Amino acid sequence: MNRTTRVVRGIWLFGFIACFASNAASNEAVAERPNVIVVMTDDQGYPELSVHGNPVLQTPHLDSLHDESLRLTDYHVAPMCTPTRGQLLTGIDAARNGAINVSSGRALLRPEIPTIANYFGDAGYATGVFGKWHLGANYPFRPQDRGFQESVWYPSSSIPSVPSYWGNDYFDDVYIHNGTEEQFSGYCTDVFFAEAKAFIKKSVAANKPFMCYLATNTPHGPFNPKPEDRDVITKRLADPQFDHLDGKLKNQLANYLGMIVNIDANMGSLLEFLDDEDLADNTILIFKTDNGSLLGPRYFNAGMRGRKTELWEGGHRVPCFIRWPDGNLAKPQDIGGLTQVQDILPTLLELSGIKSENGPEFDGMSLASVLRGEQHVPDDRIIIINYSRMPGFANYPSPYSQTQMRADQAGVLWKRWRLLEDRELYNLETDPLQQTNVIDQHPEVVVKLRKQLTEWWDRVGAAANEEQRIIVGTKHENPTKLSATEWLDVFVDQQGQVLRGQQKSGYWLIDVAKAGDYDIELRRWPKEADGTIQGTLPDGTGTALPITQASLYVAGHNHMSIGEKKGYQFEGLTKQVKKDDKGITFTMHLKKGPTALHTWFRGKDNTTLSAYYVYVSPKNGVQDK
Repeated sequence: MNRTTRVVRGIWLFGFIACFASNAASNEAVAERPNVIVVMTDDQGYPELSVHGNPVLQTPHLDSLHDESLRLTDYHVAPMCTPTRGQLLTGIDAARNGAINVSSGRALLRPEIPTIANYFGDAGYATGVFGKWHLGANYPFRPQDRGFQESVWYPSSSIPSVPSYWGNDYFDDVYIHNGTEEQFSGYCTDVFFAEAKAFIKKSVAANKPFMCYLATNTPHGPFNPKPEDRDVITKRLADPQFDHLDGKLKNQLANYLGMIVNIDANMGSLLEFLDDEDLADNTILIFKTDNGSLLGPRYFNAGMRGRKTELWEGGHRVPCFIRWPDGNLAKPQDIGGLTQVQDILPTLLELSGIKSENGPEFDGMSLASVLRGEQHVPDDRIIIINYSRMPGFANYPSPYSQTQMRADQAGVLWKRWRLLEDRELYNLETDPLQQTNVIDQHPEVVVKLRKQLTEWWDRVGAAANEEQRIIVGTKHENPTKLSATEWLDVFVDQQGQVLRGQQKSGYWLIDVAKAGDYDIELRRWPKEADGTIQGTLPDGTGTALPITQASLYVAGHNHMSIGEKKGYQFEGLTKQVKKDDKGITFTMHLKKGPTALHTWFRGKDNTTLSAYYVYVSPKNGVQDK
């Protein structure tokens, strides 16, 4: 349906409703408040849109949305996805909200901080999330714990990540639907868009405004597009103008950009759906991405330096389109001035007429008046980007891990100046590719930005590295399935690492909800994979490990083994692992409160690693908490 038809149909619908007084009140209540859809793609940078000059990719539907939207042209996120996600959902800096990294126990959003779903849900909205979550796989960090009434999601960085259902490969996968694992038919991105549309229709039928957060997993690796979408890019790359690209890069681009072809098609379907359901005019629709391009520097980077995980401009400047036809916003145009992901939530709350006085102070600002054309983004605004680095060299936890956030690793942005890691200064006005470090030539700029950085760190530094804990022993999650992704300050997040039997060791920080006897089962493979501790998976994949012993240590609890306290047969805290063992279970009396859970698998040839998966459950059933 074209835009003119949509407007005419909207006028007709208004008249139609006016004729039926019995339904007017409920429909008016819905119409008074805008619906909200936030679409965020994963690892699609600023360059991956044809409207931004991409020479390979065509994104006609996103280009159309661009033309109908207000575009934040100097909009910044974190250079990696979890910090961006936490900041989007809370309006609060990663340093304050707890989600500072993508794994290693540092991707857990503080449970006491309200999310966008809490604000909108409390205001009477239906709230739903579809796709990637990446802010905690366990209670109290999951979507259903954070205000989302409808959720179809997977937990960590990619669909085949360690806490996700084993063997997910983008097609016909198992996701978590309102707390229960459920298999869905079809390609991942298609499923998430379809479930979002079903949620929207259900909300409208119930006369409720909706807030829909649709976070695709694509185009994040592993690159696994639909074959027909890959073919689109493969044919395009056969053009002689791309002969300078090597074959390996062309193959990567065919997969990477092929997934964006699918995203664009789904966005087109969503736009058509909103038109057909007469929802487009009163829906605030935001399209954005979570961090910089993954492959941009190797083929096209839209005039920027840097990529995902880097502090140069290409790592964190991303597209952000905002459309609301009935919102009395300014006409579609580019909006300059420094803006950031923390601005989205306070902006949406103001546009929707939702108060936030009882919540914490936002680190972002509302852009509502900017979007209405009433004022400009403050010219002297300074924003700070910071996140913790990956523990790339760690095979065991360290109190001085790279995952510790530090002030001197931040990026400070002011006008066109960029102070990076307190050692490089660039002026994008004269040096857009950030090739010349001018930190010694502009001491007055450095003093100004360092002062802002110091004041910011004085405010957030004390909380920046506080660890969050998974709560065990409640009715909300039983058993609690712990995975290596939450080992503090150690990176094991991909199922491929488990397949290879990567020898790393770590521990979980947990909080025991109620004292009692607990079964703690140690496994190399998750239950659904059905592999033995020593062996490969049933299909022969994976690396066999010569493990002969399993050990458990729970800080402050081992001396309280129920073998001595409860009259059970004492089996000790180390057990032998036999050939057919799939899990080794210890029973222990746990005190209420915080502790750390350590595990080890040991064997021949100096094999030592922690159990990648641990299942914790109260022996006497779940507690009423």
